[in-house]
Amino acid sequence: MPIWIYIVATVIKSAIVLLVLLTAVAYTVWLERKVVGHMQNRWGPTRVGPFGLLQPAADGIKFLFKEDLTPPHVYKPLFLAAPLIAVIFALTSIAVIPFGNAITLFGYSFPLQITDVNIGLLVILGVTSIGVYGVALAGWSSNNKYSLLGGLRASAQMVSYEISLGLSLVGVLILSGSFSLREIVDVQGGTFLGFIPRWNIFLQPVAFFCYLMAAYAETNRIPFDLPEAETELVAGYHTEYSAMKFAMFFMAEYANMITVASLATLLFLGGWHGPIFGPPILQALLPVFWFGAKVFAFLFLYIWVRGTLPRFRYDQLMAFGWKFLLPLALANLIVTAIVVVVK
Repeated sequence: MPIWIYIVATVIKSAIVLLVLLTAVAYTVWLERKVVGHMQNRWGPTRVGPFGLLQPAADGIKFLFKEDLTPPHVYKPLFLAAPLIAVIFALTSIAVIPFGNAITLFGYSFPLQITDVNIGLLVILGVTSIGVYGVALAGWSSNNKYSLLGGLRASAQMVSYEISLGLSLVGVLILSGSFSLREIVDVQGGTFLGFIPRWNIFLQPVAFFCYLMAAYAETNRIPFDLPEAETELVAGYHTEYSAMKFAMFFMAEYANMITVASLATLLFLGGWHGPIFGPPILQALLPVFWFGAKVFAFLFLYIWVRGTLPRFRYDQLMAFGWKFLLPLALANLIVTAIVVVVK
C-alpha cells in the first residue's frame, strides 16, 4: 500500500472514530438520564427534541455559553491543564481498539482500527492510568480542601484497583498468548459443543467479575464514586470548575466508560464475533454491529448498577479492593496458570 493512501486512510479513520466517540459520549449521558429516570418512575429528558434526543446538544451549548469562572486562589497553570489532561488521555486510548474485521476498498485492505500495535492492551492500560493525573492535579490546584480530598481519593482508588484490573487480564493473556487485541479476539472465534461461543467470559468468569469491579472503581462510578461524593465533598475534585472545564471532566469519565466497555467486549465477549449472513455488504457491516451491541449492553449494565446500588464508604472501598478483589484475582491467575500447564 502506498504511504499516502495509508496516511489518508488513517486521517479518515481518526476523524470518523473521534466523531462517533464524542457522539457516543453525549448520548450515553442522555441514555443514563433516561434509564435511571424510568427506574425511579420519572421521565428524564423530554423537553428538547423527541424523547429529549436533543438534550445533549442543548447541554453542550449551555456549557459553551456559561460564564467561565477561575477562582483567584487556584494554581492557575495546573488548574487549566487538569481537565485537558483528563479528556485528552481518555480520547487517546480509543486509537488502538479494533472494532471489526478489515474491509477491502479499491484493492487495498483497511483494518477497522486507527492503528494496530501488537501491545495494544499495554498501550490502553498505560494511557488510561495517566488520566488520573488530571483528577489528582485538579484536586491539588484548586486549593480547596474538598477538592484535595477528592483528588487524593481518586489517586488511592486508582492505585488500589489498577493492580486487580491488571491481574484479572493476565488469565486472558495466558489463554490467548498475545498482547494484540486483534489476536485476542481471533482466539475467541468458534464454539464449544457446537453452540456455546468460545468467549473468554465462559473460560474466565472470575476474571470478568474482577475486571468489572475494578472497572467501576477505575472510572469513579457508583458504587465507587468516592472522589466526587457530593454528600461528603460537595463535588470532589471538580468543585471549583465551571462551564466547559467542568464538562470536560464528564467527557473524560464517559469516554473512559466507553473504552472500558470496548475492552471488556474485546477481552471477554468475543469482540466482533457473531452470526454473519446476507450479501457481502451486510457481512462486512455485521461485525461492527455486534461489537457496538456488546459495548451498548456493557454500558447499560454500568447504568443499571448506578440506579440500583448505594455508594460504599471509603474504608469499605479500600478493604474490598485489597482484602477481597486482589486475593481473588491472584487466585484466579494461579489456577489458570496451573490448568494451562497441566493441559
